[in-house]
Amino acid sequence: MATLNEKKTCSERMENFRRFVWNPETKLFMGRTLINWVWISLYYLAFYVVMSGLFALSIYSLMRTVNPYEPDYQDQLKSPGVTLRPDVYGDRGLQIYYNVSDNKTWEGLVTTLRTFLTAYTPAAQHLNVNCTSDKYFIQETFDGPNKTKLSCKFTSDMLQNCSGITDPTFGFPEGKPCFIIKMNRIIKFFPGNGTAPRVDCTYVGDESRPLEVDYYPVNGTFSLHYFPYYGKKAQPSYSNPLVAVKFLNITRNVELKIVCKIIGAGITFDNVHDPYEGKVEFKLKIED
Repeated sequence: MATLNEKKTCSERMENFRRFVWNPETKLFMGRTLINWVWISLYYLAFYVVMSGLFALSIYSLMRTVNPYEPDYQDQLKSPGVTLRPDVYGDRGLQIYYNVSDNKTWEGLVTTLRTFLTAYTPAAQHLNVNCTSDKYFIQETFDGPNKTKLSCKFTSDMLQNCSGITDPTFGFPEGKPCFIIKMNRIIKFFPGNGTAPRVDCTYVGDESRPLEVDYYPVNGTFSLHYFPYYGKKAQPSYSNPLVAVKFLNITRNVELKIVCKIIGAGITFDNVHDPYEGKVEFKLKIED
């Protein structure tokens, strides 16, 4: 019993480990002969070669079926979302409050609009083409550079009095501010069913109450030649068309709730689960 419980010295342990690594009597390397190690190495080499080949083949087959210009599966969004500029979010959604006599309260809003419109300068739109048709710009072929489709120009001067060119302050110090409405992109979406969709802004809950506004472009329409959108790879220089809304008779010192809807066939704005589908609501308060 004493022999069984006898502890081995460090040198004995090292000697046993050395004999395990290479036993000169049995010619075993780590418990296996050389031929066994060769067969094991060949087995694992073949195994990983086959697995790598199957993985590469599956990736190749998948990539052959993927359309680089259009996703095979899209989400359930059938009607575009709508966004507003400038966008100031408060505790209860979009809230734009400012004082006409305090430029610090509206300078940030003006800067937001200027920054947003830098993508719509003539220089930024130089790759796009001038479009005048009032029909959908359907493109079956890739006529643009580097196998792309053409995109129509939309420049800030089309927003006229809300372009920031004639009035760099966008009407904010006058109490007649400009807001920009943008409709989000959906690949191969044909809004309006042949009739250009338009923006319509009213007071929330009181549509009969008059809200005096000017729309730019005229009538607040999104021209059909900006549709359909074919995707970022097919149209890398595409720019969303815009509609500017200039409010003319906003009551001072009163919080007003306004909704701007996109009116057109195929565009819905009554989805209670998505408050920005087909419309955008915001609160506006102008103080003096």
